[in-house]
Amino acid sequence: MLTILSDNFSLVNSWINDLRNVEVQQDRMKFRRNMERIGEIAAFEISKTLDQKEIEITTPLDKITVKEIETQPVITTILRAGVPLFQGILNYFDKADCGFVAAYRKHDANDYFSIKQDYLTCPKLDGRPLIVADPMLATGASLIEAIKDLLTNGKPTSIHIVAAIASRQGVETIQNAYPDAKVWIGALDENLTSKGYITPGLGDAGDLSYGEKLQR
Repeated sequence: MLTILSDNFSLVNSWINDLRNVEVQQDRMKFRRNMERIGEIAAFEISKTLDQKEIEITTPLDKITVKEIETQPVITTILRAGVPLFQGILNYFDKADCGFVAAYRKHDANDYFSIKQDYLTCPKLDGRPLIVADPMLATGASLIEAIKDLLTNGKPTSIHIVAAIASRQGVETIQNAYPDAKVWIGALDENLTSKGYITPGLGDAGDLSYGEKLQR
């Protein structure tokens, strides 16, 4: 299942426009906050799909039977670019547990890259929804590696992938690898460059959030 949050016009469209716009991108705090906002909207939409249970609560005047999320999700992200999007999801799923994957693109002299993954921390996933936040779903290579390692911690009831912007190729790659996963994206771009960057895209989400880094 693929859900594109900007297909039906809303504030999401304005946030994505600002994420892309080079004249707005220089404001790092605004860039991070817009990523958070997309994460919050995605979390709200994901919550509608989760299993429910009935519980009884006591108000100052009476008791009432209400619905609640049956099992809290585990929210994960790929450091460092994914942190603002992850935080937005966590803002809404504030009772969730969390996991982190350290993965990055290892660039060569020609700016081509391979995926390096060095570290993972995650609670048990058995019987719980898994949400993975990755702001830019380009080739899908790093995300597939991250999910593969996450699944060594158990079998989730469902997998939800959240991205601010995705390429069509990346979405198709993820759907082929994990056909039961639900993909939630802010916007879908049609193309990748020969070096694996989304176009028109928005640039490097990690650098725009936190500043440029040295390539090693």
